[in-house]
Amino acid sequence: MITGQCTSCGLRLAGKGFTTFKCPACGEGSIGRCEQCRDQAVSYKCDKCGFQGP
Repeated sequence: MITGQCTSCGLRLAGKGFTTFKCPACGEGSIGRCEQCRDQAVSYKCDKCGFQGP
């Protein structure tokens, strides 16, 4: 099971409805998104390159 924190709100990622992926800009940073932040298109920021997006 993958666990971590939502990059946007800090919520622990566990259970269903979350996703994790590599930064679309640099491919190095790891982005975690909880179901609520995904649904509401809350912005996130890559900790490696500073890319921001939803």
